[in-house]
Amino acid sequence: MAMGYSTVVEELPVENVDGPVLISFERLREEGLCRLDPSVRLTGSLVVLWCAGKCLIVFNRSRQAWELPGGMLDPGESPREAAIRELDEESGQRPDTLDFAGVAQTRGAPDHRPAFLAIYRGQIASPLTFTPNDEISECAWWDPRGDLAGLFPGAAALARLCQQGQA
Repeated sequence: MAMGYSTVVEELPVENVDGPVLISFERLREEGLCRLDPSVRLTGSLVVLWCAGKCLIVFNRSRQAWELPGGMLDPGESPREAAIRELDEESGQRPDTLDFAGVAQTRGAPDHRPAFLAIYRGQIASPLTFTPNDEISECAWWDPRGDLAGLFPGAAALARLCQQGQA
């Protein structure tokens, strides 16, 4: 399946320092997930959560980098359920709204295997207090108009592609 993306916001592909590559991002309806190329697995979900024009990012202890909250789908779990669970586990946040933004295609390291990630975009008016955990040491609200040292380029690209006001 051909994957489209907006070159107005970000030029893809984008390679992270640890190897994975964000190949493409396609805006589609959530029902479209069942029509993705079956030879490429849908492995996880990410959440681009906004508050007052800033995007939530989390600092992953093991990767020593800033990234979007999210992770792998558990057996029998829908992409939406995984997004909500991972957002809560990693940041303690519960969005006021959560919409499906689209699907990203990635190529992992070290095997270069392609995968799909479901991308959700949410809003929160009053963020909850963050408590560090085994996986995440910090959360921050990042303004995507600027850069942040240690932020994975793929996460920055997805945040910018899912900015408020983007269709």
